[in-house]
Amino acid sequence: MTVRLDHVGVNVRDLPAQTIWYQGAFGLRTVFEFTLEGPGLSAVVLEHPHGWRIELLARPGSAPGLRAPDPLTAALTEGYGHFAVTTPELDPVYAALVAHGAGEAMKPGPSPEPGIRMASVTDPEGKLRPATASSGLGRSSARRPSSPHG
Repeated sequence: MTVRLDHVGVNVRDLPAQTIWYQGAFGLRTVFEFTLEGPGLSAVVLEHPHGWRIELLARPGSAPGLRAPDPLTAALTEGYGHFAVTTPELDPVYAALVAHGAGEAMKPGPSPEPGIRMASVTDPEGKLRPATASSGLGRSSARRPSSPHG
């Protein structure tokens, strides 16, 4: 049986603003938009040139969920906590995300995984977005490093 992760769904308050932010911050393009009239759900699917996707979903009356300041605090809540991207250039990618409006949750530093560095930012609505960098040690070909923009 062959399976792969298709996309990550992120619930947002301001769909147009978050769509623009995610497109600019990660080099994503819109591939599909839809609205479910009954529940008032609107969504946009964004795709990176390497094929990974994020689905942004918005519904009137939504309320903020987990707003942890860092990954360790987020792990105190069960369920979805974050999604992560990987890059061989952690420091410049981290700086570019912060310059694009991301909040600084954890500056680049060592990861618990040997040979790996990590950092975390938040999107403009406060959701965690960790990033990792590989030194080439301990990574399988299944976790191919790539920058957020390709």
